[in-house]
Amino acid sequence: MGCKLFLFLSLCCATLRSTAQVIDVRDFGLQPNTFTDATEKVKKALEACKDKPGATLYFPEGRYDFWPEKAAVRTYFITNTSSETECPSKDKTMGILLEGMKDLTIEGNRSIFMFHGKMVNLAMDRCKNIRLQNVEMDAERPGMSEMTLLTVSPEEVTAAVHPDSRFTILHNKLYWYGEGWTLQHFHAVVADTAKGIGKRTHWEPFGKAGAELISPFRIKFKGKFDLKEWHPGEIVSVRDPIRDRVGIFINRSAGISFANVRIRYMHGLGVVSQFSEDLSFDSLQVAPAPGSGRSMACGADGMQFSGCRGSISVTNSVFSGLHDDGINIHGTHLQVVEKVSPATLRIRFMHHQTYGFEAFFPGDSVALLNGPSLRIYRYGVLKAAKLLNEREMLVTFNEPLPANVKPGDCLENVTWTPSVVVRNNSFRQIATRGLLVTTARPVLVEQNTFYRMGMQAILIANDATSWYESGPVKDVTIRRNVFTECGYNSMPDNHVISISPENHKRVKGYKVHRNIRIEENTFRIMDDAVLSARSTDNLVMKHNTIMKTNFLPVPQQAKPAFLLTDCTNVEILDAGTIQKKKFSK
Repeated sequence: MGCKLFLFLSLCCATLRSTAQVIDVRDFGLQPNTFTDATEKVKKALEACKDKPGATLYFPEGRYDFWPEKAAVRTYFITNTSSETECPSKDKTMGILLEGMKDLTIEGNRSIFMFHGKMVNLAMDRCKNIRLQNVEMDAERPGMSEMTLLTVSPEEVTAAVHPDSRFTILHNKLYWYGEGWTLQHFHAVVADTAKGIGKRTHWEPFGKAGAELISPFRIKFKGKFDLKEWHPGEIVSVRDPIRDRVGIFINRSAGISFANVRIRYMHGLGVVSQFSEDLSFDSLQVAPAPGSGRSMACGADGMQFSGCRGSISVTNSVFSGLHDDGINIHGTHLQVVEKVSPATLRIRFMHHQTYGFEAFFPGDSVALLNGPSLRIYRYGVLKAAKLLNEREMLVTFNEPLPANVKPGDCLENVTWTPSVVVRNNSFRQIATRGLLVTTARPVLVEQNTFYRMGMQAILIANDATSWYESGPVKDVTIRRNVFTECGYNSMPDNHVISISPENHKRVKGYKVHRNIRIEENTFRIMDDAVLSARSTDNLVMKHNTIMKTNFLPVPQQAKPAFLLTDCTNVEILDAGTIQKKKFSK
């Protein structure tokens, strides 16, 4: 009897402990479907989770609205976003902000989080072991305005504006506006959603044209229009090219996982992870909601990983309706400005949209390289690292540096490089590229579908002269993927997979990339272009199926299926059903 009583009491205590760790937002006065501002009440609920490791923040199913007026504001310098002149203030408004939190699950129960104004939907700063699951995010007024072309002639266009795209017509001109903003600069994409294709276009003809509202959400433009550029049934989407916000920001955090998260719209870049580690995204959707009538879900890349380490896993996910690339994984080269002492360098962020954050830390391993050739000539370990200002850092090595280190050389942080798995994802309705990846650690890209990417389906770059996105790859496997009719926007350089380091100066015997295997994939191509590779050693392509389609008319001039430049130890076998294998070296 005593044992049974003890067991019963133990179970009761365990149940109470478990119940105590479920933090219900209703306990903080927040109810779903009220359309009132949830921001402050969610702040209080998050605060209650801080001293409860393993807690679950529970949102009953429904809609929750977030406005910027009472949201947290922090200063963040975020990679690949905006320059000092494009966006002088780096203050960001966060609908939901997690700072220094650990061991927390956010359970959405299929709720919709609706964000108002231009905000970072969610930020995780210096957090550990956070899981977000079963939630949908959207914008009440997306920063993207969309209209479907109904008729097109050289002098007149009629278009149906999507109801989510707010506009007014003043003095015979169309103006887009939102919650606290008006569109002043324009970047446009025209998409044929029936074919699943799109391309960058220009808004100027519509901006100059006279505009008349002929019925609700229907506009007649009178001006000069190129019949080759636009066609009835296509959707024109237009946004501000200045990336003043991102959708989700994960900063200096570890053990972050998303499961069954559906993101219907994000301002600027999408999910940005910066100097974070061990990141997992499963069943993520960056795509317009089915039935919404919208064609676009993000103003730039769907996901961007900069300077991350540990493991990155993106699985069973969908990327559709993006104004830029699907996923971009890279580090950042900083350029040597001055050799201050035998062991100390002053280095600088070079790209105008990437700067202001700590890119090196004491104890990090660093590669020193020549920028034009990308040749790594020395590795070292940092004793000290300090951010001097928004553009420059001072780094000190454990040992004196070689005498030949000079201004113009670059540094890459090789400690902060991740292993990558990209598996069973769908990339579609993207006018640019599907996946960009440069990391020295193992990369596995398998069982994905790349459907009609406008440019390369996969790009492996590395540069120290343009975007300054590092670094070399040493172990990449691309297998069992399906590539369908990619590259229609990048002709004649429309190879489906491009290994294209920007080494403008060759060094005899030195190859930037190595150990790349492309196996058991299916390529459905418009012309002959399959693979281009430059400065690569040990490249294997075998057991792939390659077939021609009649998707688009293409120029008939001969083009190599495999364009190889300065590559060694190349093995290309079993090129499938392509009629004639063509090589160029």
